[in-house]
Amino acid sequence: MKLPSNISQQVKLALQEDIGSGDVTADLIPAHNHSEARVICRDAAVLSGVAWFNEVFKQIDAAVRITWAFQDGDSIPANSTLCTLTGKARSLLSGERAALNFVQTLSATATLTQQFVKAIEGTRSQILDTRKTLPNLRDAQKYAVLCGGGKNHRIGLYDMILIKENHIMAAGSISKAIQQARQLHPEIRVEVETENLDEFRQASKAGADIIMLDNFDLDTMRQAVAENTALHNTRNDASSNTKILLEASGGVNLQSVRSIAETGVDFISVGQITKDIHAVDLSMRFKE
Repeated sequence: MKLPSNISQQVKLALQEDIGSGDVTADLIPAHNHSEARVICRDAAVLSGVAWFNEVFKQIDAAVRITWAFQDGDSIPANSTLCTLTGKARSLLSGERAALNFVQTLSATATLTQQFVKAIEGTRSQILDTRKTLPNLRDAQKYAVLCGGGKNHRIGLYDMILIKENHIMAAGSISKAIQQARQLHPEIRVEVETENLDEFRQASKAGADIIMLDNFDLDTMRQAVAENTALHNTRNDASSNTKILLEASGGVNLQSVRSIAETGVDFISVGQITKDIHAVDLSMRFKE
């Protein structure tokens, strides 16, 4: 898993937010005091955010030493010690909250993602994230999705075209929107959001690379999959090796995701894994 390139910037902003002009509480501790601490994970979780945690203390005090017992992507039993830290007590105290915030949030995304991935094991579907991420933490959360075994959808508005209802209305039709997309950005994949079988067929005929089946019921979803497979199998031209991919979206939860995957769709996008998360319970404890 490739780490995002903006970790240093994200940590810098987090420390500016938390420490500001200085940690006036840590000033109560003598500057020369050294301590040892450990980070405990109270929940069973999937770890994500080690690099962010390390970067916090690197920016505060590069002399702090951190020893990890786990790495990103590992499944952590409840009440495990994730890492131990040694260094100046002031440094450990000043970095504690920002470091834990990153790990508790990213591990929450990784943990929930893994639950969805496990729920569809044995099917051909893959779990995708969305752009419904915490502001300024998109790259971090999308990395956490990978830690949990999911896949990244588009990163932003710049790396893939996703034609939605308002785009279609503004362009005049699905086919016109796709045609315009091909003319302006021929090198970029085009996905179209559809809300019924008629729109699905329009998008398929117009040559979308990916078709989103938005809030389709299971029977209609199965029909779309069957039609897409039949169309691919009957093509005899040079494009026959390029099958349109189908993505299910809307109303996805841990109770419904297995049934959706069993329809045969290629992808299932889940906004919940980045926006409806419950922070993993972490705490830092100083050694007495």
